[in-house]
Amino acid sequence: MPELSSQIILVSVILIASLSLLITEKIAVDKTAIGIMVALATTGILSPAETISGFANPAVITVASMFLLSYGLIRTGAVGFVSELILHFSKGNKNRAIILILLTVALTSGFINNTPVVVLFIPIVMGLSCECDFSPSKLLIPISYVSILAGTCTLIGTSTNILVSNLSTSFGFEPLSMFELSQVGLPIAIVGITFLFFISPRILPGRTAPVCELDETKLNKYIAELIVCQNSPLIGEGHIIEHAQEQLGLSVIEVFRNGNIFDPIRSPLTIKQDDILLVKGSAEDIILCLKKQILELAHGEENIAFGSGLKDDLIIELIVPPLSGLLREKLLSTELQNDPEIKIIALRTRRHHYSYRKIKTVKLKIGDTILVRCPRQKLSKIRNSNEFIVVEDIHHSMIDKEKAKMAAIIFIGVVLFASSGLADILVCSLTGVFLMTLTHCLSLKDAYRSLESEVLLLIVSTIALGVAMQKTGATKLYADAFLSLFDGKSPNTVLLGVIFLSSLCTHILSNNATAVLLLPIAVTTATALGADPRPFIIGICFGASACFASPIGYQTNLLVYGPGRYRFSDYIKLGMPLNIIVIVLSALLIPVFWPF
Repeated sequence: MPELSSQIILVSVILIASLSLLITEKIAVDKTAIGIMVALATTGILSPAETISGFANPAVITVASMFLLSYGLIRTGAVGFVSELILHFSKGNKNRAIILILLTVALTSGFINNTPVVVLFIPIVMGLSCECDFSPSKLLIPISYVSILAGTCTLIGTSTNILVSNLSTSFGFEPLSMFELSQVGLPIAIVGITFLFFISPRILPGRTAPVCELDETKLNKYIAELIVCQNSPLIGEGHIIEHAQEQLGLSVIEVFRNGNIFDPIRSPLTIKQDDILLVKGSAEDIILCLKKQILELAHGEENIAFGSGLKDDLIIELIVPPLSGLLREKLLSTELQNDPEIKIIALRTRRHHYSYRKIKTVKLKIGDTILVRCPRQKLSKIRNSNEFIVVEDIHHSMIDKEKAKMAAIIFIGVVLFASSGLADILVCSLTGVFLMTLTHCLSLKDAYRSLESEVLLLIVSTIALGVAMQKTGATKLYADAFLSLFDGKSPNTVLLGVIFLSSLCTHILSNNATAVLLLPIAVTTATALGADPRPFIIGICFGASACFASPIGYQTNLLVYGPGRYRFSDYIKLGMPLNIIVIVLSALLIPVFWPF
């Protein structure tokens, strides 16, 4: 049918353009999402009602409700109390602290959205690394991976599971029950966590935390950016870490050269003039170094001063979280710049370092790290603004902590009613949000910001794209093309291929977009094989969440990139084996519980 073929070509062009924009992030995700719907409507592929049908999809409302419930638990301190328990039970023991952190992250991520869990645990890990004397870089990627593994164990552990469950009903299949995925998810999580506990300390770098716990009883250590000036005795030095520690009393954390970031531990380099060193040391050692003209302040007279006059000032690192209202805003237009008592020192992105004088046009992204000096009394304002995470600040100020018990009771009620089948997950989650707002566990003003509108818009737009693919016959075409790769193969082999494809796609797209786009193909493929589509639907759940080999595909991976001072290769070295473990175990275990 020529008309059908032309529509398939058209929807394929829209699909390719959408994927390229989502991968490259040339424009914002929400703009891309709206553009997808506009393209489908204006080309006549979908009617206006079909284009916006995603807004009425139960998955979108359920996911939005779970975002709100998770936010209520975090902000009332119902989850935050675990940091105090970990501090209490770890008693300075490194291994005990690591085990407690991994298990607590797993338990909480199984029931609430894992992004706020990782946001909560980043400062806990950074603080404990100072107290228990271990490198936070050994643990930050593992907490992200554990949150992903645990999220696949329950229906509400990740928005992807909710989305797949609701979309499967549109194909005439039963929705997933609360703990149906646990049959496979739990064994995989146990194997994965065991793997991370023993292997991550051997593979991940041993980076020290640039800023330690904000404790007034400890000797003040300052972070500063110092430039190698002309005629400095450091020029030509090939062992800068040892030299700076022994001769200057300073710990060199990173070296910045021409805007690029170098780790002197993993990439030894010879110091040149105009290199900028990110160092940590006492005020006396830094001042002595400046007086001897070994180094100079990187930003001239505008930079920070050191000494007793600033005894109440702190040098802190701030991370830009997914819910920040400052995403895609210029740093110099933020409240940090407008506050005369706060001094921005530098900005670090995934690839580059920007000094204060070079950040005029830089726009903030998830995971960016900002180095600032601020008065101690400003900390509470920064903590409670939700715009930033204060790194290494384990003394988080929780809002309405007396409401923690009520928030926990409401959430437990949602889980019990949904898992027992007494009410639909959509009804339960909406009721939970209503009760949290009614009991003031959740402020609607703050709650609206926790909705993650980018995620919801992306779900809506990809649902529309999925409808268009099915309506035009593109889904069947893609399924046939996929099946041709496994011609004559068993359903088990095809299932392995589906899970692998899902995992591959989720490294370059979001997990939700991957699930929406591949689910129709998986169902069509199963039908063509004459097999039960249920194992393939379950396979999409595990494959779409198996994003371990890249920091880009999953928000929690991106969040720990900056604080851990990681490289892309760190994710590949630890994440690739974990990806293989999850894919293989999923393919082996799924047919055991959901036969073909």
